Amino acid sequence: MSRQHEFDEFVLTRSPRLLRTAYLLTRDWASAEDLLQTALAKAWFAWPRMNGDPEPYVRRILANTYASWWRRRWNGEHPTADLPERPPHLTEPQAAVDARDELWRSLGRLPKRQRLVLVLRYFEDLSERETAEIMHCSVGTIKSQTAKALAKLRLDKTLGVYA
Repeated sequence: MSRQHEFDEFVLTRSPRLLRTAYLLTRDWASAEDLLQTALAKAWFAWPRMNGDPEPYVRRILANTYASWWRRRWNGEHPTADLPERPPHLTEPQAAVDARDELWRSLGRLPKRQRLVLVLRYFEDLSERETAEIMHCSVGTIKSQTAKALAKLRLDKTLGVYA
């Protein structure tokens, strides 16, 4: 199988999952697509050096690219207007959607490194060791970042920011 065909097959089969990871990190589909495209472009140049399953390597590229993006000062435009209150007859069916929206907002308030840890650990279901390898840090750092992130989410809920 040619190098081009192997890479095309990888992109075809693994892109949906990698795009989901990118979305969970960026919280914006357009940014997620840009992040994934950048990671795949970098992976193409490293493709001949990859042995075995390339997904962990590409996932590491994705995480490193995301980290380099958030190290920059400007993080793009962020809408500031809050949604208007809903009429009383719409509040009950919307409760689950509202709770999920508040959780996403709470995740967005986390420092990006803590958000990355939570996405890799809980949304991607990676082990602490796998997460540490992707983030180039120790397992202890992953544990402490996870604990801090979960504590901040609990604090948001306690303060009524996330209900």
